[in-house]
Amino acid sequence: MSEKKEPGVWDGFKAFLMRGNVVDLAVAVVIGAAFTNIVNAVVKGIINPLVGAIGTKNLDHYSSCLSSTCEGEQGIQILWGTVLGAALSFVITAAVVYFLMVLPMAKYLARVEARRKAKEGAQEVIEVSELEVLKEIRDALVAQRGSGHNQQ
Repeated sequence: MSEKKEPGVWDGFKAFLMRGNVVDLAVAVVIGAAFTNIVNAVVKGIINPLVGAIGTKNLDHYSSCLSSTCEGEQGIQILWGTVLGAALSFVITAAVVYFLMVLPMAKYLARVEARRKAKEGAQEVIEVSELEVLKEIRDALVAQRGSGHNQQ
């Protein structure tokens, strides 16, 4: 009466860690964190001054006041410049990730898949031609046997 032992929590955890997508996700998080500094520098050093050419150089200073007075910490301010800066950072990050990482990887994977399909197609042609040659040999042997039986 031996009972099958279910895998333990530790075994499940090890299996989870060994899946490829967990490692890929960890690498993506680390690269994303490092990449954030570059994007923030581009936004603060290039985008903000370009947008600031029509006003202040710091997007955080763009705001609207909802109350009658907005001096210092008093009043209700909508900091739409901060939101605009964050949106620009997001768009730049998404564009760089897409054009420098996703698009080249997709093209590479498409080329690899095309090569694999071409190789499979060539393999099928070889297999079909070998099969046809073997059938011709068989037919020739059968024909030879048949003619040999008639001569005896």
